[in-house]
Amino acid sequence: MSHRKFEAPRHGSLGFLPKKRCRHHRGRIRAFPRDDASKQPHLTAFAGYKAGCTHVLREVQRPGSKLNKKEVTEAVTVLETPPMVVVGLVGYVATPRGLRTLTTVFAGHLSVEVKRRFYKNFYRSRKKAYSKYAKKWSDSVPNQDIEQELNRMRNYCSVIRVLAHTQIGRLNLRQKKAHLMEIQVNGGTAAEKVDFGLGLFEKEVASNTVFNENELIDCIGVTKGNGFEGVTTRWGTTRLPRKTHKGLRKVACIGAWHPARVSFTVARAGQNGYHHRTHVNYKVYKLGASGDEGSCTTQQDLTVKSITPMGGFPHYGIITQDWMMLKGAVQGPKKRVVVLRKSLLTHTSRKALEPVSELIKFIDTSSKFGHGRFQTAEEKDRFMGPLARRSRAAAEKF
Repeated sequence: MSHRKFEAPRHGSLGFLPKKRCRHHRGRIRAFPRDDASKQPHLTAFAGYKAGCTHVLREVQRPGSKLNKKEVTEAVTVLETPPMVVVGLVGYVATPRGLRTLTTVFAGHLSVEVKRRFYKNFYRSRKKAYSKYAKKWSDSVPNQDIEQELNRMRNYCSVIRVLAHTQIGRLNLRQKKAHLMEIQVNGGTAAEKVDFGLGLFEKEVASNTVFNENELIDCIGVTKGNGFEGVTTRWGTTRLPRKTHKGLRKVACIGAWHPARVSFTVARAGQNGYHHRTHVNYKVYKLGASGDEGSCTTQQDLTVKSITPMGGFPHYGIITQDWMMLKGAVQGPKKRVVVLRKSLLTHTSRKALEPVSELIKFIDTSSKFGHGRFQTAEEKDRFMGPLARRSRAAAEKF
């Protein structure tokens, strides 16, 4: 019999237990950045939708590194981030057991896409939806009840968060219901935070007012689901020898006779994927604006082109709104909502402070459906020359 080690590191981390399906589709922010009253009031998070991936060519500016002044190709993820709309304020008071909600104030006018979030059957509720609360506002001026709640926030609350929703109707998705989330307001006093949030009521907030290029941010979302999978795929355990009876992608021993139960530390088959995950330190390579046809033009690549590759992003389509480019891969499939949060840390390393957005030389926009060679449709037409089918189409037109 061949030699077998008596000890080995375990397969898979126990820090992510239980490996079960997430209860909510949108990522939840469990912690916001530390507040600094000396700064101006500002928002600390945003939400976007994953469109797809591409790659960029850039120069490295990292003195002391072997890569310094060399060109590298890096994978990037593109998120579509249409402006969010602020529709409410939530005030929290600090207690010995953590934060407690004191009061909530909503705006006078809500769009249909966020009203859908409040009703189980919106078709039957749409005529009377939100009609009673809206009477508390007259011509965008709050009445006495709302003003009283705002004063309670100013006097007693230590944490102020705005309620903001995505404008999912601007995207080419089937879903009509907007994603609603709380975004903490950091900076200034409680009264200044309330006034800041109140000033944003029913207004659009763009992603470039929350984040900047070259900033490090965190992505919070739910990973791509893979259903029920075996122990070898789910935990990475070693396959058994070839002649093993009844399969070899198994765990041979799942524990001793006593205690007469299976320990939670033993790798077992089950749900894999669709887990809630927080990934930190994504670098913002580029922020693009809606309608900018030359958003991917660089000093080295003067071709006028937008971020959408030829043929669109697979399983997503064409980007028409503001967008954000992050280094690396973001969790989840295409079209999934991803929550973006400002980093909890203060970064000082050379790598973190590298001005990447100024060093990008080329952004790839070739087709992602195959081995794309052409960056734009015009470039392809010049290379291919006159095509018979276009000649026939022109002849049939006349």
